[in-house]
Amino acid sequence: MAIETSRWGVLYCPKSGFSRGRKQWAKIKRALDARGVLYDFVQSENEDSVERLMRMLVNNGYNTIIVAGGDSALNDAVNCLMNVEKQVRDRVVLGVIPNGVVNDFARFWNFKESDVQQTVDWLIKRRVRKVDLGCVRYTNKRGEKCHRYFLNCINIGLIADIMNLRRQTRSLLGSRTLSFAVSLLLMFFHRLDYKMQLKINSEVVKRRVMNVCVGSGPGYGQTPNAVPYNGMVDVSVVYSPKIIQLFVGIWLLFTGRFLSHHSVHAYRTDEVHVIEAKHAMLGIDGRLMSTPVGSYWINVDKEVINFLIPD
Repeated sequence: MAIETSRWGVLYCPKSGFSRGRKQWAKIKRALDARGVLYDFVQSENEDSVERLMRMLVNNGYNTIIVAGGDSALNDAVNCLMNVEKQVRDRVVLGVIPNGVVNDFARFWNFKESDVQQTVDWLIKRRVRKVDLGCVRYTNKRGEKCHRYFLNCINIGLIADIMNLRRQTRSLLGSRTLSFAVSLLLMFFHRLDYKMQLKINSEVVKRRVMNVCVGSGPGYGQTPNAVPYNGMVDVSVVYSPKIIQLFVGIWLLFTGRFLSHHSVHAYRTDEVHVIEAKHAMLGIDGRLMSTPVGSYWINVDKEVINFLIPD
């Protein structure tokens, strides 16, 4: 049976335990039902199931697909869309109800996890904007040419390393908050800089670097001026500060003044060539990915995803 064109496909990605996830879904369901939204609902079992469920919704003919999740879930959704034919992708409109550990891309548009009702009201108005996707193109360990898209940002170096530490400590400790605190503590006994060579515009950066953030979106505060509709990415390159300067940098990050730190160098470009980044891990939209082999490129695909935005 054909799907009504007005019916939404809602992909719910719970953050943590079953009980907490059930309560959050009940809150979202109340907001949808109160406004008479027609929708069908599927829930991801784990992070590996998001692309599969997204593909199922696309293949079943849903024109509006709402991801109730965070940056990583959105990343899976857009990568699924970029694997279908353009005519199919052009008919699908993607929306978000923030429900992640970090909802950076949703927050850029002023969608708030604490105000589900306002979010649903905005989604119902169906204001659609074409948005850009960043893309990293690389070679994997088997010598295959690969690519991965991102909505928010890519981190190379320390931030990705913290993601890895957090994943390892969480598997041991269970608690998200405790694992994050322990990860920050372990960071001070870990590598704090990496030998890199980057080409950004006409400039070649060849030195030891703490972290590189390439953002099509706000980049968790590291690329605060980036916007996903100008065909460009913003880049922040953080040179290795002394330990006291590191604490100052963290404070500036949380107060929205990250780019004012003297160890941070900012750029805007349409392509970054990572010529060398020895031992530096790679994180994409909040999720760790396998480190590419050799050099790789980060650029922008302009206006390729239909996205629901607020008034």
